[in-house]
Amino acid sequence: MFDSLSDKLQGVFKALRGRGSLTEADIDAAMKDIRVALLEADVNLKVAKDFLDKVRAKAVGQEVLKSLSPGQAVVRVVRDEMIALLGASSPRLKESKRTPTVIMMVGLQGSGKTTTTSKLAKYLSKNGRYPLVVSTDVARPAAREQLGILAGKIGVKFMQPPTDAPLEIVKKAIAECRSMGYDVLLIDTAGRLHIDEDLMAELKAQKTLAEPSEIFFVADAMTGQDALTSASAFQAQIGITGIVLTKLDGDARGGSALSAASVTGCPIRFAGTGEKAEDFELFDPSRMAGRILGMGDVMGLIEKVEESIDPKKAAELAGKLAKNEFSLEDYRDQLKQVRKMGKIGDLVRMIPGVPKVNDDQMAQGEGEMKRFVAILDSMTKQERERPEIISGPRRKRMAMGSGTRVEDVNRLIKQYEQTRKMMKLMSAQNAKGSKLRKLASRFGMPGLS
Repeated sequence: MFDSLSDKLQGVFKALRGRGSLTEADIDAAMKDIRVALLEADVNLKVAKDFLDKVRAKAVGQEVLKSLSPGQAVVRVVRDEMIALLGASSPRLKESKRTPTVIMMVGLQGSGKTTTTSKLAKYLSKNGRYPLVVSTDVARPAAREQLGILAGKIGVKFMQPPTDAPLEIVKKAIAECRSMGYDVLLIDTAGRLHIDEDLMAELKAQKTLAEPSEIFFVADAMTGQDALTSASAFQAQIGITGIVLTKLDGDARGGSALSAASVTGCPIRFAGTGEKAEDFELFDPSRMAGRILGMGDVMGLIEKVEESIDPKKAAELAGKLAKNEFSLEDYRDQLKQVRKMGKIGDLVRMIPGVPKVNDDQMAQGEGEMKRFVAILDSMTKQERERPEIISGPRRKRMAMGSGTRVEDVNRLIKQYEQTRKMMKLMSAQNAKGSKLRKLASRFGMPGLS
């Protein structure tokens, strides 16, 4: 989402780093360029002005201008202020004194509220909670059915509303939680405009009855400043406790995401980063700032690796690497686990110092990985365990069986040999290396070498 903004800011930083010393005039010129970049990204005008005022005040300080690396010092100032702009780190879920802890999901129709409700339920379930989801949206056709289907796909309990009366649904859901032991109740409310007085009154009544610990406003990050205007109105009328941004993987300018905390006075609590149920994470301002400024997100990458890589298989692989026994069977397992982690471009952006992957390169890498898995699936187990037996006729058969070309098979074999050598080397360095290097040694990525 922030590609354009990130590119422009990195261009400004590159110019600053290239100077041995900086003057106030240099700072002023940089601030103008940053201002243009922020406004083009649809950052709220007042938010952009306040941000630049704070950056400039610190950037012209003696400790920056007189430092040994003033360009780097300015970058650090921008990073610190961007973290502050994005808001405080996400607090832990507020707990109710009495079970269940109730979370109401509110927002405009079409913001992705129902999908987000299911994603949050899955997130809570993965973190040791026992959630129940229910919909009080009796206005939108098939809204309740949609939530039920999504809940079924991710293995979360859904309560079929016994009535069309929202307040009765809330009562029954709370009773269900207490009788069946669910510790969190997620209520997917009907999408509504803040100017719809009847629907807002209904929402207030649900709040009074449910006594929610959290009220999350779901905002589509691609709708721009309009979403923030609505969020502010909901805050004034209902009292939201946080914002959940959806579609942060989109190609919009992303200014609403940068402005959300400042405009609404509410923290961004979670972010949806893709279509899959797993594409949902706690919002971390420092990590988001790092991504925007091209500094990567090492911790985010580590978390994705740890979530996607099977610990048992990783241990088995470590043993094989120590014995130099990394086979095509192992390579196939690693590719499939990497595919579970998300888009290649998103993963690469998390690594500091690695050049950005454009859309064409990302599509190429994704396509290459898909072809490689298809080829590996078309092999016999013996061929995957003993790559040395793969002759020319076997390669032709693999290409035909996978719907690819012999050239693709040859490239796979070459990529495998390169990966095997790299992983052997990295395995030898693991004892001395960092956690990230240890994790990185567990898999290879085709299409990016």
